[in-house]
Amino acid sequence: MTLNELHPTQLTLGKRKVEEKRADLKKLSDKKRRAHMAAQLYPAVKGPDKKFYVLDHHHEAMAALLEGAKEVGVGIVCDLSHLAQKDFWVYLDHPITAAGSIATTSTASASLSALCPRGSRTWRTILIEAWPHRSKQKAGLPSPMSRSSFFEFLWANHFRDHVAASLVKRKYDDATEQALTLAPSSKSAFLPGWAGKK
Repeated sequence: MTLNELHPTQLTLGKRKVEEKRADLKKLSDKKRRAHMAAQLYPAVKGPDKKFYVLDHHHEAMAALLEGAKEVGVGIVCDLSHLAQKDFWVYLDHPITAAGSIATTSTASASLSALCPRGSRTWRTILIEAWPHRSKQKAGLPSPMSRSSFFEFLWANHFRDHVAASLVKRKYDDATEQALTLAPSSKSAFLPGWAGKK
């Protein structure tokens, strides 16, 4: 299936994560890149108007699109084409807009190329990649594998409120350090998975 036929089920991406994925693709020879892309399988559902919506691997899909890929392997999870637009997005629990609000059906069918970067997506990367390593060195950090719904997005929004976006862009490592220092503090005690000391 062509990448242009796929529609996202989220409206934002972490720009840093996309660039990392692009860098990984650039390291591969043309032959290995084709083999890598052929081995990828993007889970998707068939939605209203018989459009296909990718459920996961949005960063990889965007990186592939920016690197000139035309087609990807898609695995259809289920056919929801019989649902009305509103019912379809309720079923998928609605994607989130760049402003942090629930997407409307008018914005929910944007193409992959229309996805925009958002700071909280970068924070999500920190939670998944930097957090486990730090947790082994420093007590008081919650587990990013919490069962709480939207755990990582709640923490991401918290970080965004306390760590300047300009710092993330200029000094990513310093921003990460500031966020991981904030995590076990009393300011974060209201969040799910908090493991600091009261």
